[in-house]
Amino acid sequence: MSDRLKVLPQYLMPKLAMTRLAGHYASKPMGGVTTSTIRRFVARYGVNMAEAAEPDITAYKTFNDFFTRALKPGARPLAQAPLICPVDGSISQVGRIQGEQVYQAKGQTFTTTALVGGDAQLAARFTDGLFANLYLSPKDYHRIHMPAAGKLVRMVHVPGELFSVNPTTARGVPGLFARNERVVCVFDDDALGRWVLVLVGATIVGSMATTWHGQIKRSGPVREWDYAPGQVTLAQGDEMGRFLLGSTVVMLFEKSGLQFNPAWQPGGSIRMGELMAR
Repeated sequence: MSDRLKVLPQYLMPKLAMTRLAGHYASKPMGGVTTSTIRRFVARYGVNMAEAAEPDITAYKTFNDFFTRALKPGARPLAQAPLICPVDGSISQVGRIQGEQVYQAKGQTFTTTALVGGDAQLAARFTDGLFANLYLSPKDYHRIHMPAAGKLVRMVHVPGELFSVNPTTARGVPGLFARNERVVCVFDDDALGRWVLVLVGATIVGSMATTWHGQIKRSGPVREWDYAPGQVTLAQGDEMGRFLLGSTVVMLFEKSGLQFNPAWQPGGSIRMGELMAR
């Protein structure tokens, strides 16, 4: 069966209703039901609770508290590199942007303009630059950290679809990452210039949040927040956001002499803090 046929049911599913329902229950303290749900989840996905700052499953009041759990200090040492990996997960694709075309999977692409919500002037800065699409599965640590230092310039919430972002869907849904709901975070850095980190929503992802704004609520058309110079400045490795259930991060960087870690290949596992590019 082709990937397009496999994902066909997703076009018919009430994805928004399912996501809202999941988000409601995931944020609700339900005592023993919550603990039992977490216990089953840990067993099914092989979650490593030994590295969690709070390894006791019964200490989590809601499923979201567990899902966005912190790690023990030192669990993710930071490499000495201009770019470090911002998440635990796996590599969907990495490489060079071809003009404004970003490779998604199996012949599927999307444009930088579409990804950032239609801002062609911003997208033009990444012509022939670098991109990385990183997938966070349910078992992964779901806090997102800064791959490099950055001064926040703008944040844009772009409403959209809520398709799954697993590898099969990435192969089967055209323009998936520029089609789903997303939060576009635009940064400036003295060494890297302007760069973008995009949090991509998905089915059952209750919400997305950033450390400076909190939870980004789903409402209305495209919304944009501008930030004064120095209002929000984050160091490399700082936490910048989190997913409530698994999804994907897409990053865009301006054309430069940076080269991705040669060990980074599609499908490979990655950990937050490891060397991403030199």
